[in-house]
Amino acid sequence: MPIPAHLSLAIPDVDLPRIIIVGGGFGGLNLAKELRKTEAQVVLLDKNNFHTFQPLLYQVATAGLEPDSIARPLRKSLEGSPNHFFRMVKVTGISSERNEVVTSIGNLSYDYLILANGSVTNYFNKKDFRPKVLPLKRIVHALDARSHILQNFEQAVMTKDQNELEKMMNIVVVGGGPTGVEVSGALAELKRFILPKDYPDLDFSQMNIHLIEGSARLLNGMSDFAGKEALNYMKKMGIDVQLSTFVEDYDGDTVTLNSGKIETATVVWSAGVRGNVVEGLEESSVERSRILVDEFSRVKGTENVFAIGDVAMMQSEEFPNGHPMVAPVAMQQGRHLAKNLKKILKKEETEGFKYLDKGSMATIGKNKAVVDMPNGMHFKGFFAWLIWMFVHIMYLIGFRNKLITLNNWVWSYITYDKGSRLIIRTFNRKFMRRSTAINKN
Repeated sequence: MPIPAHLSLAIPDVDLPRIIIVGGGFGGLNLAKELRKTEAQVVLLDKNNFHTFQPLLYQVATAGLEPDSIARPLRKSLEGSPNHFFRMVKVTGISSERNEVVTSIGNLSYDYLILANGSVTNYFNKKDFRPKVLPLKRIVHALDARSHILQNFEQAVMTKDQNELEKMMNIVVVGGGPTGVEVSGALAELKRFILPKDYPDLDFSQMNIHLIEGSARLLNGMSDFAGKEALNYMKKMGIDVQLSTFVEDYDGDTVTLNSGKIETATVVWSAGVRGNVVEGLEESSVERSRILVDEFSRVKGTENVFAIGDVAMMQSEEFPNGHPMVAPVAMQQGRHLAKNLKKILKKEETEGFKYLDKGSMATIGKNKAVVDMPNGMHFKGFFAWLIWMFVHIMYLIGFRNKLITLNNWVWSYITYDKGSRLIIRTFNRKFMRRSTAINKN
């Protein structure tokens, strides 16, 4: 598509080294903020003009929060830094030979390039039903899921067909990681406390929530304790958990598993992610959809291109398959690379990255959570839930977002209510199919 003549990136040429950051996620944003007082021109590129706190996307999808409480304008985070620039563009590739980034508006040269464009949903080559499921990777995905689920119940009160009623009330969640566990628990609480009040003419004993996991346990990235306790909580909440089970097909009405079939109009896909690798890198620099980097986050085979966060694979004896694709890794790598870039500009010796594991956690519902501490201690129940809540509030960007989210959680805790059950825009699966074909995320 030709670039309109009146559009350009409009980045001024100055006598300073230019650092381009691709992606305003946890890694890219922390890197940009740490470079505020650096003698360099910093350009942040992202297809959205906001940062998303992805760990809470599932709460937007299940009517617990509105999207503006987990999002913050990128320009707001960079204000007050005259040498920082933000451009809302889609990066389509890079040219390391010419030291240029290729965008939807035009090319831009760099002295140093950092790829921090995160990850995308992994469908494991099941492209045939990809347009029919609901991913949870972006705010638009969460809003689509919320609208779709609520629309189904609005239609359910008007249907006389028992088969259609079952399809609209059944929900299948694929993937037993933190996102799958958390969204399943949130849906179970909706079923118990919220939906029966909104739809008193429906029999919610007919609503079934199924969690499908391919491995033999939940929360594979956490301890056996966490996986076992999460399973116990979910069974008590009435969630049908099927382990060692795989999705073979989905036609929009029926999920075909290796163990049977489930009739449903709603499949939430949280089975995993893969690195969002841009075009232009050497094949030898990419392994399993992640960019190979050294201990300094430098991309293999390059001198001035770096990668951090989900898209980067920094292999070591402790992490032979790279670090886990979670927010704390991206944040720490962003801050560490900022320190190294400052040293590079001063021609000082750089330091290798060492990940400080602060633990992992997942919540299943009110007063129900599991926490793994790096010292080997484990917690569950109310105390673990408080830890989970405190950590997520602390990591949210912006005081306003912290206050709004905490207020929503306190209100929900006291009243068993969720105030975001709004269908702001109706969701159309046919439209999703078209938009998904355009945007491969």
